[in-house]
Amino acid sequence: MVRDTEGKRKEAFKKAAVDTYETIEKGSVDAYKLSEKVAVGSYKAIENGVVSTYKKIEDKFIDTFLKEDGESIEDARKRINQSLEKGKE
Repeated sequence: MVRDTEGKRKEAFKKAAVDTYETIEKGSVDAYKLSEKVAVGSYKAIENGVVSTYKKIEDKFIDTFLKEDGESIEDARKRINQSLEKGKE
């Protein structure tokens, strides 16, 4: 009786190749998800920082140049927005 060692070797090689491919695929997907998470998180942090800084600059500008006596910054902002809306009509 002849043993089928060549067939067993081929099957073992195929299994090892498939296992290796699956490991690489999982690693690639995991790396992509991680890089996507980092990129989105970084973008959101930058966006929040920029918006927050802009808001502070806007508030300071309104406070310094556009606010009337006794008016809060929010009241001045509302007044200005209403004035702009009327100007569009």
